[in-house]
Amino acid sequence: MNNSKTKNKQTTAGMVFYWLPRILSILFVAFISMFALDVFGKPQWFLALLIHLIPSFILCVLTFIAWKYEKIGGALFIILGFSLLVYSHLELFIIVIPIITLGTLFLVRPYFYKS
Repeated sequence: MNNSKTKNKQTTAGMVFYWLPRILSILFVAFISMFALDVFGKPQWFLALLIHLIPSFILCVLTFIAWKYEKIGGALFIILGFSLLVYSHLELFIIVIPIITLGTLFLVRPYFYKS
């Protein structure tokens, strides 16, 4: 009986660790996409919108990769985070922290939830 309660707690924690990085990555993509909404009212707003949504498209691709292949996707999130950190000379630190955190969550998930 005690084993059943332990297994149920592991399953609950595992499900949290399964869905947490996925939900957070979708919310982060939505947050980054909001910055592209400042293009309305400009001439050729559609082209400007597409250009401003390039980071969101990249994050969507990384989210889809991480959804299917967690270790590869998590590593790609971390690589993207450190690349942005180096490229921006530490200026985008507030954007890099969630990206590296998402990568870490995708990497540690298999240790908490076995599918």
